[in-house]
Amino acid sequence: MRIAMWSGPRNLSTAMMYCFGARTDCAVVDEPFYGAYLKQTGLVHPMGDEIMAQMETDPDAVVAQIMGSIPDGKPHFYQKHMCHHMIEGFDRNWVVECKNVFLLRHPARVVASYAVKREEPSLADLGFAQQAEIFEQVVAIGQEPIVIDSYDIRQNPEGMIDALCRALDIPFAPEMLRWSAGGHPQDGIWADHWYGAVHKSTGFAGPEGELPKVEGDLGRVVEEAMPYYDALAAKKISVT
Repeated sequence: MRIAMWSGPRNLSTAMMYCFGARTDCAVVDEPFYGAYLKQTGLVHPMGDEIMAQMETDPDAVVAQIMGSIPDGKPHFYQKHMCHHMIEGFDRNWVVECKNVFLLRHPARVVASYAVKREEPSLADLGFAQQAEIFEQVVAIGQEPIVIDSYDIRQNPEGMIDALCRALDIPFAPEMLRWSAGGHPQDGIWADHWYGAVHKSTGFAGPEGELPKVEGDLGRVVEEAMPYYDALAAKKISVT
């Protein structure tokens, strides 16, 4: 099984990759379209030159990689994808061959976290609109997408990861709740800039507190993102 996990930045996405990477039956890959996205858009990101030098920058070649043989002959392949990396012109037809999961986080939390690492993010940087678009594409091909909220995972890691496994029709594995500090061998080269907190972790962080207060231009980004978040949040799974 190929699991395509669609999220935006600062969204528990790396912890979720570590969660699935802790399974003995699952290979993982970290944002395989990042290099192609930077090459095609010309955007300046931290470590952008190093990312493009190390990664495949032809989007069709990336598709061939992620749809080829699963690494190490494992039965499952967890793919961490950033929704905003899937720009116009990149082939998305391959998603029909995957189980598609959409990982949400409240826009206020995303914007507040992202702004610490990269100033003045726009809506396009955060992937909310693109996430909704990819969701609709998955629906259009006849799949029932799975939606899960990072807030719920942090409130109840075992219950929500078990619910996700059941939705994917794979057995829950207790080792998914713990991993070794220091990162994962499949971390992207950008990990040194973005993954400091999760590299110190050995499991999911505790419950999140009150929503951060986001004002000014950043507050307007939150307002723009809310309709996309609310539409998908209405479909999220829960502990049953």
